[in-house]
Amino acid sequence: MSSKKTLVLGASIKPERYSNMAIHRLCSNRIEVNAFGLKKGTVCGIDIDTELQSYKSIHTVTLYLNPKRQEAYYDYIIDLNPNRVIFNPGTENPEFYKRLNEAAINYEAACTLVLLSTNQY
Repeated sequence: MSSKKTLVLGASIKPERYSNMAIHRLCSNRIEVNAFGLKKGTVCGIDIDTELQSYKSIHTVTLYLNPKRQEAYYDYIIDLNPNRVIFNPGTENPEFYKRLNEAAINYEAACTLVLLSTNQY
């Protein structure tokens, strides 16, 4: 298992969703995954939580929520104190970037799927 334990925020059970594809790709790269979404379900053997958990040792939070939906999770993500937050295409959020900078949390506007496929994750 990789030490880059990842929380997929905005996880979906729908196979055509990028968050679903990311969970599959993370699993196939032997990266430990936690998932949070609006609907319960299982993807690649990972249960999608519908209530926020105090996940431990999260290295990366990868976002699949638009900027407006992210607002409710700012404090939660900062409290997890991840090494980094990935803003996938369509989730870029300069307001949240400022909050992450203040908390000394790294972030990048990138695509999790591309990072994984190019060994840059």
